[in-house]
Amino acid sequence: MAIRVDRKLNSGNVIDVLSDLFILRGVPSFISSNNGPEFVAQAVQEWIKAVGAKTAYIEPGSPWENGYCESFNARFRDEFLNGEIFYSLREA
Repeated sequence: MAIRVDRKLNSGNVIDVLSDLFILRGVPSFISSNNGPEFVAQAVQEWIKAVGAKTAYIEPGSPWENGYCESFNARFRDEFLNGEIFYSLREA
């Protein structure tokens, strides 16, 4: 798992973060993600295929298919992000 802070993330950012994770932990068999544009971009799909992994997208509107990540994101937002004011990306 990784957290990348930025104002907007694109497919290149996703590939950068996944590359770092794969170097540290190895290439997984599957990558599970939502259907956000940065994850379904052709560049990301081609890169994932090139490194030998497969995608497992969750169905739109079905957060229960990825309950662990959804729970983490909700708690992270409630307990940290909603309670803080960040004045810059560096501070975040």
